[in-house]
Amino acid sequence: MEETYKTADGMDLATQSGLGELSAGSGGRLHPLLDPVAELLAAGGPVVAILFALSFLAVMIGIAKILQFHSVKMGERGTARQALQLWQRGDPAAAKGLAAQSANPLAQALARAMHGIERELPENRNREAVAGYCNDALAHLRGWFRPLEVIAALAPLLGLFGTVLGMIEAFQQLEQAGSQVNPAILSGGIWEALLTTAVGLAVAIPVVALLNWLESQVDGLEQAMESYLTRLFTDDLTLHAAKPASVGEANEHYTYSEPAIAAGE
Repeated sequence: MEETYKTADGMDLATQSGLGELSAGSGGRLHPLLDPVAELLAAGGPVVAILFALSFLAVMIGIAKILQFHSVKMGERGTARQALQLWQRGDPAAAKGLAAQSANPLAQALARAMHGIERELPENRNREAVAGYCNDALAHLRGWFRPLEVIAALAPLLGLFGTVLGMIEAFQQLEQAGSQVNPAILSGGIWEALLTTAVGLAVAIPVVALLNWLESQVDGLEQAMESYLTRLFTDDLTLHAAKPASVGEANEHYTYSEPAIAAGE
């Protein structure tokens, strides 16, 4: 009969031995996908670890901002365009309802402006209220841009700092070798030192690209807000301006006045 004994923590000795065999069989190595990361950390030291932490933070911020932009339909302009067309055609109820149903900040700004116009608020007060909403919405969308800017600027500097430290260590080892100089010592120290610069650039370049794309999306929304609200608050000259039928009719509407001449000239 097979007997089982328990350790002080309640685990079977057979189970414990099985775990030990599994650990020994794996040789104590990490997952194969993590081996390159462990090698980089071992070669680059704490600087590479800091760069990995910054890259992880940048990825998390990027995913959060992309999800945020998707939730508010960042690049969508069709709803606002249709609402403005309905407003200009004389259907304010349908225009405001269509704009209010959208989560897009541009459509929401139009809905607030239309509501103020329907309530016959003074135009300056209505513009200030809508401008306040636009500023708050744009500031919310620009949230976490500053940490991305810091990461993009700090990563190459950290990489260069790690390179300088690595070069110092390499030359120290070269000095300790004395007359028995081994070129492998110097070359190995140099490539390990340059590794931190490469990692720093690898972190900074995607962050810079991501930040510029995010900023372009917010800038495009800001420009669209200014354009659509201006068209809402002012008359569309292309629709209401009277066009002369001919050049002669245009000349009839044009009057020339002589300039005033001062006395004595």
